[in-house]
Amino acid sequence: MDNRISAIILTKNSQNTIIDCLESVLFCDEIIIVDDNSSDNTLDLVSSFKRKSLNVYKRNLENDFSSQRNFALSKVNTKWAIFVDSDEVVTRELMEKIKKVLSVDLYDGYYIKRVDYIWGKKLIHGETGAINLLRMAKVKNGAWVGKVHESWKVSGSISNIDQELMHFPHQSVAEFISEIDYYTTLRAEELCTLGVKANWFLIIMYPFSKFFLNYFLRLGFLDGVHGFVSAIIMSGHSFLVRAKLFQLQKKKFKPAELS
Repeated sequence: MDNRISAIILTKNSQNTIIDCLESVLFCDEIIIVDDNSSDNTLDLVSSFKRKSLNVYKRNLENDFSSQRNFALSKVNTKWAIFVDSDEVVTRELMEKIKKVLSVDLYDGYYIKRVDYIWGKKLIHGETGAINLLRMAKVKNGAWVGKVHESWKVSGSISNIDQELMHFPHQSVAEFISEIDYYTTLRAEELCTLGVKANWFLIIMYPFSKFFLNYFLRLGFLDGVHGFVSAIIMSGHSFLVRAKLFQLQKKKFKPAELS
C-alpha cells in the first residue's frame, strides 16, 4: 500500500511563520513550496531548512490561487497531498491521525478542522470556530477551482479528521488591513466576472447580518474581545467585497450606454 504523502505550502513574505509551519510537516515524505516572489527572508529561511525532500518553486501568483495550488499538485511525487498554508501548523494529534488514516486508506479525501488563534487566543465560537476544509486527498482525484476562496474538488469518498490544524491569521492590525484589502479586491473582481451584482441594501445589510450571525447566533461573544474582533473582521471583509463590487459595476457602465 502506497501511503506516502507530500505537504504543499504556498508562500509570500512568510518569514514570521514559515519555520513553525515547516517543522510541523516533517512527518511528510516530501515538502513542496511554491513561492510568489517573496521580498523578505522567507526563501533564505527555507534554504536553511535542511531536508533532502524539500523542493522550492518560484512562480507568479497572478491573483489565481487555484492555478498556484494546481501547479504544486503537478510537482507531487506521492499518492497523497496535504495543503498547509504558511501561517498554519499541524498539531501532533493531527499528525498522528493522518498517519493512521493513511495506513488504512479507506477514503479518497479528508476535511480537516481548522482553528484560528487571534493574538494568542484560540477562537472556539463564531465563524472560525466551525471551519472544516478539504485539505488532504489523493493527488490524482481532483483539482482546485476558484481564483480566491478557492476549493479542492475531489472525486470519490470523503471523510473528516477532527484533530486541529492551527491557523494564525492577522497577527497585527497592519497585517490585517493589508491582507483584507488584497483579498477583498480579488473576491470583488471574481464576483464581477461571474456577473454577481451589489447594491446599497446588500452593502449595508450583508455585513450587519454576518456580524449578528457570528457574534450572537454562533456565540462569538463567548470568546471575549477576541471574538468581537473576529466578528468585526468577517463583517468588514463582507462590506469591502460588496463595496468594491459596486464600484466595479459602475466602471463597467459606460456613459454611452445611457443614450
